[in-house]
Amino acid sequence: MDDLKAKYLDLIAGAGDESALEELRVQAVGKKGEISLQMRELGKMSPEERQVMGPKLNALKDEINSALAAKKAALADAALDERLRAEWLDVTLPVRPQRQGTIHPVSQVWEECTAIFADMGFSVAEGPQVETDWYNFDALNIPGHHPARAEMDTFYMHRAEGDNRPPHVLRTHTSPVQIRSMEQGGAPTRIICPGRVYRADYDQTHTPMFHQVEGLAIDRDISMANLKWVLEEFFSAYFGTKVKTRFRASHFPFTEPSAEVDIQCSWENGTVKVGEGDGWLEVLGSGMIHPKVLQAGGIDPNEWQGFAFGMGIDRIAMLKYGIPDLRAFFDSDLRWLRHYGFSALQVPTIRGGV
Repeated sequence: MDDLKAKYLDLIAGAGDESALEELRVQAVGKKGEISLQMRELGKMSPEERQVMGPKLNALKDEINSALAAKKAALADAALDERLRAEWLDVTLPVRPQRQGTIHPVSQVWEECTAIFADMGFSVAEGPQVETDWYNFDALNIPGHHPARAEMDTFYMHRAEGDNRPPHVLRTHTSPVQIRSMEQGGAPTRIICPGRVYRADYDQTHTPMFHQVEGLAIDRDISMANLKWVLEEFFSAYFGTKVKTRFRASHFPFTEPSAEVDIQCSWENGTVKVGEGDGWLEVLGSGMIHPKVLQAGGIDPNEWQGFAFGMGIDRIAMLKYGIPDLRAFFDSDLRWLRHYGFSALQVPTIRGGV
């Protein structure tokens, strides 16, 4: 056993790779290895001899296995060291150039609006883009003869022949979300409804699909004064300067009284500057919610009242960032997006005294 021990310890120490080490393991402690054969001889010995030889053979086998494991670990470490020497990397070299995407102006302004209104206590509500005729028109007190219900203005979904139900529509505003929110949450409530809307129109300031953000606030003593404060605080935070508003009487089926809202601005060399000068620019429609709309949402108009407003996200993005043509928002022109887009690190922040 001393000879076997010395023999295999020397061979293991001199093994140059793992394949040679595996061959030595098979020769020594494999099923037909020398030490394994020695252990089979224990059955031919007397009990006294087995008591002496058994522990010695087990100790020899354990020592050989330990030497094999240690050598295997040493070979692995040596292989890793060699690989690290061969596969080095100069981390001071400049990285390969990679094109980075940018945030679309609509996405950026969407987040800005959400952050500003959230700071005033408004939560975000969402709804389906394919709406029923009832949610899109009837619940909002829009009569059947209203121009908005004409096919020249609204995208209607196809109905099978013989199906006389009113066709679904691609929502023309996010106001249906307000009805759904009133049905689900009741009053009081304070929400904004940003999202995509669809109308059959296409020119420099209109596209068939665009984005709106609408607001709704309902409580027992809300007035037009609250509406004016909310809008002035929003525009001041959004444009980063104090912005005055002007209300002009108007008519919308879903609000009474209704008002078009202008913001203070000036014009210089064809460029609009918000928050200064003697000019005014129309930006949104608003008003006190019509009692019939409150009833459609399951709210008692004798107990509650509130205001609503809606504006185009794309349009206020054009105003703030000097984008001249709305159609370019949807042209998928990478040159345009690299110019007007935003870095992912340009997180929207609230500016102004909201």
